[in-house]
Amino acid sequence: MYTPPAFREDDPQELHAIMRAARLSTLVTATDAGLMATPLPFILDETEGEHGTLYGHLARANGQWNTPATGEALVIFAGPDAYVTPSWYAAKREHGKVVPTWNYTAVHAHGPVEFFEDEERLLEAVTRLTRLHEEERTAPWAVSDAPPPFIRGQLKGIVGVRIPVTRLEGKRKLSQNRSAEDRAGVAEGLAQSENAGDRAIAGMIPRS
Repeated sequence: MYTPPAFREDDPQELHAIMRAARLSTLVTATDAGLMATPLPFILDETEGEHGTLYGHLARANGQWNTPATGEALVIFAGPDAYVTPSWYAAKREHGKVVPTWNYTAVHAHGPVEFFEDEERLLEAVTRLTRLHEEERTAPWAVSDAPPPFIRGQLKGIVGVRIPVTRLEGKRKLSQNRSAEDRAGVAEGLAQSENAGDRAIAGMIPRS
């Protein structure tokens, strides 16, 4: 990922926070048949390995799992993003030498990919992922709420994914290369948007 120094994010806690907030990511593998990509939710186990380990699953019918990967896999986590109009810059009123851009946060996680079919490991993986996304609900659903024979049948239709992360690349492009006046204008403009992603970016823009 191309990352100018002003936008580079190296703090492990910040990187993990972006990954957790992304919810849906994209698994990319290079194969002799070409690039293969699948949108997937992952759970990040921060206690396993230096950079954490990712767990997820995909449909057994998805050929990505049984097409040998060349080198490491890439998982792309995209955070909030927003279009930035030059109209918000103080510099536009001063000299007009400004152009549009895009603000966003993203993390690229690299690591060797393992696909597994063991029923117990699959059950653990889907249980953890389900718990993660159900825990804030008033009446959370649990995998154990469904009949065990039904769950075992569902597990036969998926394959687990495990990626011990070897390298993280983080980027927070939040107008850090602009003046304080320009940043204030961008934050104010985005804060007035009806788009939730725009407002999220507005709150991330540094003011000093």
